[in-house]
Amino acid sequence: MNWGKVVAIAVFATLLSSILFIAIAMAMAPSEPNPAEPYRRVKGDYVLMLLQCIVGVAAMLLPSLLKRTLNLVIPSKMMLLFAVFLYCAIYLGEVRAFYYNVPHWDTILHTFSGAMLGALGFSVINFLNKTDRVPMNLSPLFVVVFAFCFALALGVVWEIYEFTADALLHTNMQKFALESGEPLVGRDALMDTMKDLIVDTLGALAMSIIGYISLKYKKGWVEKLLLHRQRKAEKTTPPQ
Repeated sequence: MNWGKVVAIAVFATLLSSILFIAIAMAMAPSEPNPAEPYRRVKGDYVLMLLQCIVGVAAMLLPSLLKRTLNLVIPSKMMLLFAVFLYCAIYLGEVRAFYYNVPHWDTILHTFSGAMLGALGFSVINFLNKTDRVPMNLSPLFVVVFAFCFALALGVVWEIYEFTADALLHTNMQKFALESGEPLVGRDALMDTMKDLIVDTLGALAMSIIGYISLKYKKGWVEKLLLHRQRKAEKTTPPQ
């Protein structure tokens, strides 16, 4: 059984149903916080949830789109990790408020995402060189430095996305305010963003070290997570 595909379908269905639930809840939520009910969610909170679920649904559709347009194959293990990450980040994190209720939930996910982006960086090396495996003529150090920098770059892009969404939609993706709506000030307001970038770096560094050992000593660990193009089936002439 392809567990990556099974879990992906389950996560997709969960996010899709969450969009309907959030749309209904948002219509019934107050526009401004009520001092008597400081922890009741307002429309702005549901806007963030709705945005995240829509992004999650689009992300779940992305592998199928890449397979059709680029003939790209995502290993089942990588697909499983991708689906579980989206479930933990969007449904548990935003919809079920794990970011507020579970200590260090955001830190754990950002560390994990840094490692996943590092693994994706190894795949990008393959595409740039039009091969299914990491080219042996490239220095392992060069490959892991590229993968590390690639992961950090995407981590920065994500923080820019969060900053832009907070500015345009008045959300709280960068956690510059408490769940009650009370804004943080000074260093506390920067803490979430900087912590995310630091743990992104640590996750990418861990994957880079694993990748270096795998390439240097031909362990084959990285190859199990690499995205690759589907090979066209060779035409065979039926026996006469």
